[in-house]
Amino acid sequence: MRAVVQRVSRASVTVDGQIISKIDAGLLVLLGIEDADGYEDITWLSKKIANLRIFNDDAGIMNRSLQDVNGDAIVVSQFTLHAQTKKGNRPSYIKASKPDVAIPIYKDFIRQLEQDLGRKVGTGIFGADMKVDLLNDGPVTIFMDTKNRE
Repeated sequence: MRAVVQRVSRASVTVDGQIISKIDAGLLVLLGIEDADGYEDITWLSKKIANLRIFNDDAGIMNRSLQDVNGDAIVVSQFTLHAQTKKGNRPSYIKASKPDVAIPIYKDFIRQLEQDLGRKVGTGIFGADMKVDLLNDGPVTIFMDTKNRE
């Protein structure tokens, strides 16, 4: 499971001209799922995201988590995070899970993050043509991979 986590001042997801999720300060999480992902990946990544200390404290030091600042989150599925670009110029997405595998994992991840945060999480619509608007705060952008926990 891969995630791009962005600290945002605001973010929204629009589908067919309708805003379906919108937050002020918080995190926008782009989530890529592969067939090998399971419960351990979901729980590890969710807890890590909920507790990442990437929000400023009173001294301006990144020392607070999303929970500490009572921030919101949006999770958007993004199969392109598993793009393989080694050969040629057209990325291969062979490692990205097909919807029948990815959708249940995506929903389980959202439920886990909601549990870890103690509040609802905004989402995109799996497989839809989404327009994601964000104002990256910092900018702070972190890439995480449950198969390479650095």
